[in-house]
Amino acid sequence: MQILKNKTNIDFIGKRKPAIFISTLVNLAILVGIATVGFNYGVDFAGGTVVELKFDHSISAAEVRERAQKGGLHDVSVQNIGGASENAFLLRMGGVTQLNEENAAKAKTAIEALGTVRNVYSDLANGIINFRSATPLTAELIKSAVEGSGTGVQEVRVLGESQGGTGVDYQVVASGMADKVNSALKAGLEKPDFEQRRVDYVGPQVGKQLRNRGVMALLYSMVAILIYVAFRFDFKFGPGALLAMLHDVIMVAGYYLVSRREFNLTAIAALLTIVGYSVNDTIVIYDRIREDMAKYKGKPLAEVINIAINDTLGRTILTSGTTALSLIGLLIFGVGEIFDFAMAMLVGILVGTYSSVYIASPLTIWLDERAAAKEGRHGDGMKQEPKAA
Repeated sequence: MQILKNKTNIDFIGKRKPAIFISTLVNLAILVGIATVGFNYGVDFAGGTVVELKFDHSISAAEVRERAQKGGLHDVSVQNIGGASENAFLLRMGGVTQLNEENAAKAKTAIEALGTVRNVYSDLANGIINFRSATPLTAELIKSAVEGSGTGVQEVRVLGESQGGTGVDYQVVASGMADKVNSALKAGLEKPDFEQRRVDYVGPQVGKQLRNRGVMALLYSMVAILIYVAFRFDFKFGPGALLAMLHDVIMVAGYYLVSRREFNLTAIAALLTIVGYSVNDTIVIYDRIREDMAKYKGKPLAEVINIAINDTLGRTILTSGTTALSLIGLLIFGVGEIFDFAMAMLVGILVGTYSSVYIASPLTIWLDERAAAKEGRHGDGMKQEPKAA
């Protein structure tokens, strides 16, 4: 299929300076935004709980959120999944258990009111309260006191008499956030109008580890591609491909920054895909540049690159266009993380096509001009040496 019947002669390289200036400003603005505002990290990276619910009647995300807030869940994100007729939702919230700093303080006060209690210690990471009582207490009494302070209790453990016989040690295990979701949404109903399909817990330490590994995977892939391009072509081509990849990653990250969509493992997958797509388009142009350098010996590199870009323009439009069309279908019919992935990919395809022309190629020209100037200075020095002698 030939989309451009006649060969084009568009001066792409002639517009490289304003394009680089605008790209630099946008990239700097995104980096400043990431440093100051930050991403809207999803549960994968920030830690927390995800609960999937399916209702047996038609209900909107706004109504589900309102019911959750009335039941005491104030920091909850509600997202519709599947078709509108499925009435299925994902509820995301911070924390793995119901025990947080505020609830732990209230629970401590309630436990100390039971009698001669001391050494009350709350382990927020694991959702556990440890304490010692000089007089024996029943599990039912402890559970009632803690639940009355606002924290659900999964289990009360009697650890036995302490060393030295100064009292009895107890451990209260707080309920998970999923239990709080169920109780909040069932409030005021004779029977629940939903079913719980799944629950995912991600601790803060695990989330941090996933985030770090995702970033490292992105960096490793970029370094590997840089090495490949340097060996496959010439050293002066490698930095251009790397800078184009960095440009594309920052621009797609800017989509997550501006839209405030959740930045999670799906976002990392989108960035890795964009890195591969970006370098693929760049290599096609680089390969044509190398062919044209041998074909048009004596022509300036900028002119040769302009010819190569025009020669590959039809191919670029076809590949980018067909990929974008498939993504538009996902944007229309996809929801949740599928929509986010498709939108990030669409942004990446557009900026990847742009960066191959206006980021990678101009840097190659600059490196070539710098090498030529260095050789010129070296040549002048060699000519002046006999005269000095």
